Amino acid sequence: MRYFLELAYHGKHYHGWQIQPDVISVQEKITYALSTILQEEINIVGAGRTDAGVHASQMYAHFDTTKELDGNFAYKLNAILPDDIVIYQLIHVEEEAHARFDAVSRSYEYKIWLGRNPFTLDTTWQLNYKNIDIEAMNAAAELLYAYEDFECFSKVKTDVHTFNCSVTHAKWELKDQELTFYISADRFLRNMVRAIVGTLLDIGLGKKSVADFKTIIESKNRSKAGVSVPAKGLFLTEVTYNYI
Repeated sequence: MRYFLELAYHGKHYHGWQIQPDVISVQEKITYALSTILQEEINIVGAGRTDAGVHASQMYAHFDTTKELDGNFAYKLNAILPDDIVIYQLIHVEEEAHARFDAVSRSYEYKIWLGRNPFTLDTTWQLNYKNIDIEAMNAAAELLYAYEDFECFSKVKTDVHTFNCSVTHAKWELKDQELTFYISADRFLRNMVRAIVGTLLDIGLGKKSVADFKTIIESKNRSKAGVSVPAKGLFLTEVTYNYI
């Protein structure tokens, strides 16, 4: 039988979602918890692969088991998982359902704190800039809708077959001292959101123009784009499916 897990995690102590040698990952912790409770070898597949230090307020993963599980299973998992990983619910799905391939959209938020705040050190990138041109950054962000190839915002060494993504929402919003970038697409490339944020911030600080942003996208050259901003401000916030 196949099940989906809806979960969230604070990424500070993890080297990303995916299991890797000699480092701690979110996938490793959940796999261990599932295998321990079910007393069988369990493999889980996530909706995506967040990088080291990135958080998720909503993530889905699927796994198969020979056992029939009930609504209390999420409680049992949470009892042995670390406090910075939480299972929200267990969902029984069809055998062919797939957490990664069936996702129709994904949304991220990147949070910047304008000033200093000791209580958001792990969840925002803190900057002392006061004069940021948010209007110019939003004008540039709207250009993302007109393109599909985002190779310029992708890590250079990656195993993807295409750099095409369909961006459906991209906008900056300022609330008090927290500046947040919201972006949604059908898929994302590795490092894509953090590279977009770094490039848009260059525009907001007057280092690049909106016209430069267009040129960068069309160049398909990662070296033309801005820096990759720190992982701690990035959150995977929503993954959508047609059947959930």
